[in-house]
Amino acid sequence: MRQRTLLSLATSVACLAIPGLAAAQDQPSPAATTQPAAQTDPGDIVVTARRREESLKDVPIAVTALTGDQLKDRQANSIKDIAAYTPGLSINSDSVGRAFISIRGIGTTLIDTVQPGVGIFIDGVYQPNTSYLNNPIVDVARIEVLRGPQGTLFGNNTLGGAINVVTRQPSNSWTGRFDAAVAGTDNYATVSGTVSGPIVRDVLQFRIGASYHEQDGFQRNTLAIGDMNPLEQHAVNGTLRFLPASWATFTLNGSYDHAFGGSTAYEHVDGPTDYRETGATNVLNRTGIDYYGANLKGEFDVGFNTKITAIGAYNQKDLTSVGDGDFGAVDLLRSNGGSRLITKTVELRADTQWSDAISTLIGVYGDRYVQRGDTTNRLDLSPLLALPAGTIPARTSTSHAVTQNDTRAVFATVFVKLGTIDLALGGRYDHQRLTGSQTDVATIGATPAFYIPPVYTKDQFQPRVTLTKHWTPDFMTYASVAKGARGGGQNGPGTRAQDALYKGDNVWTYEVGTKISAFDRRLSLDADVFYNDYNDFIGQNSLAPNATGAGFVAINLNTGHVTSYGAEAEAHLRLTDQWRIDAGVSYLHARITDDSQYFATTGVHVSSDRIIFTPDYNFNASTTYTVPVGLKALVLNAGVIGKGSRIGSSLDPNTAPRLSPYTLTNASVAFRFASGFEIAAFGTNLFNTKFIESYIDKSALVRAGLAPIAANLALQGDRRRYGVRATFKF
Repeated sequence: MRQRTLLSLATSVACLAIPGLAAAQDQPSPAATTQPAAQTDPGDIVVTARRREESLKDVPIAVTALTGDQLKDRQANSIKDIAAYTPGLSINSDSVGRAFISIRGIGTTLIDTVQPGVGIFIDGVYQPNTSYLNNPIVDVARIEVLRGPQGTLFGNNTLGGAINVVTRQPSNSWTGRFDAAVAGTDNYATVSGTVSGPIVRDVLQFRIGASYHEQDGFQRNTLAIGDMNPLEQHAVNGTLRFLPASWATFTLNGSYDHAFGGSTAYEHVDGPTDYRETGATNVLNRTGIDYYGANLKGEFDVGFNTKITAIGAYNQKDLTSVGDGDFGAVDLLRSNGGSRLITKTVELRADTQWSDAISTLIGVYGDRYVQRGDTTNRLDLSPLLALPAGTIPARTSTSHAVTQNDTRAVFATVFVKLGTIDLALGGRYDHQRLTGSQTDVATIGATPAFYIPPVYTKDQFQPRVTLTKHWTPDFMTYASVAKGARGGGQNGPGTRAQDALYKGDNVWTYEVGTKISAFDRRLSLDADVFYNDYNDFIGQNSLAPNATGAGFVAINLNTGHVTSYGAEAEAHLRLTDQWRIDAGVSYLHARITDDSQYFATTGVHVSSDRIIFTPDYNFNASTTYTVPVGLKALVLNAGVIGKGSRIGSSLDPNTAPRLSPYTLTNASVAFRFASGFEIAAFGTNLFNTKFIESYIDKSALVRAGLAPIAANLALQGDRRRYGVRATFKF
């Protein structure tokens, strides 16, 4: 079945490429590539970190930018994979439907009922859910990771930073690309292709891309019999660019992505150093997601040195899931459900150059997302009491929830050049309004219970001041002060009045950095130090007393105050025309200094002053050596990525499970031909290092009075893979 699927998609992509191949025959063959894509000088990368095109080396923001070719060379298949190559960025995932993300320990997001604290943008369009981080990388020009608050230009919910995915744009000449890879030891396979060219030269161009990816994962279910954490993804996207006049450009994007795979595929383990790869649940936990997206962007040079950009976007996410709610062999709790999230976004901004010294960027923004979801739980207590299944009638409960979030904003930044000094002053005012309702039916035929939480509203001003000094064309320093904010939210039925809402959190970040090029730009170094004053921190969810006085209810809540500080550095050294070294490292000290809000709500203290799943350091280093062979090239690459120890999830104030640090080694050997063809052998996690991706200890169930079924839960990280990949470009 896998081979037929891959062959079908490969044939489809080849058919799309036929017109381009015919046109390409009239063009000279591409010159031999004697240096890999990863050897691009970072200073030559153009980014849109400040909503305008600028050279990476001139942007006074801590930015990591990786091109699409670099991501392919490093076997990165999903957006979340960029975390391995970005100082200070932490992304973990325990389901195809969600991810845990933070930057510098700020903006921690654990479940999708909390708004992300790190903004996720695709072609400038905000995505309100972390599941987008699991999407495949298809026809991506680059991914930019902006560290520190980005609220002034990117809006609410970017207090930790922003991830900006920029797709490739249509070309005025025929181009195309085909990629494929297969690997063991978990039946890993991926194929993708793109083609682009003119429909009417200089007036109307198109680009279309498609991909398919699947893997079995490394965990096995010995009871339900099957893979615990597999993944299957397929995607298609297309772009039309219309240039009706020299002063106007319209770009229309459309996309469809499907993801199906493991959902919270946790295993029962003895502790955070138990690396078993087998679990036993009564059903295979699965989630399927369909994403639909369309956006239209208009760019207009309206005179007076002003460029107007207008964006309208529609995104829809449909999710279905089924799972074993107790993650064990005893058939107690099963759940299934589905949801639909619709997001509509509009933005209008004007970029004006008033003089050689002064320019401004001003705009307005609005979005609305509406999510509707249904969840059904079936609880059978008979097995727990050692009775035959069904002795005690199973209890079924169904809930239907609706949430609507509206955000409106105005923003402005003025850029002033004073000789070799640049000053940027910006601010953004956001208004957020969140409403919701939930209907619960305990048993079939019972009277529904309606719950309407209080309306959540928030007005927030986010300023930013940046001062930059260009000492020479190859040496600059900057200092910035910025505030970032995230919206709060509502809790569900059973919460006490004081717990029905939780506040948004906010952070003041103070940063000093430098960007240096030396030795005829063979060496580039970006470094920064930062200090974060983080208030009303929204940490992991917890249990609070039920409003009825019996038992507990799960809620989101504010923890208190966090102080974090640290340093980051990225370096790129081209020792010779053939030999390059790239490296990045971050040190982070992020600690909860006051958990009084958490204690006031739950009656207990946090288990650790560390922020869960956030390491104190991460690093990456790689070396690439290119051996010219006539018009061909042999490319050797090896690298390591590492992450420090982390704290897993626990609600026991006396237990803080520690996940061990780990280092992964990757390597590849590629042969590149002058015709644009490349074939490579690669391996990831070559030494088969064992590590845990996510961990939840048994304390939540113990505290809820379910100690007999309580167990520690772990999701294992990916083990060793080795395989081959091929690329053809024209």
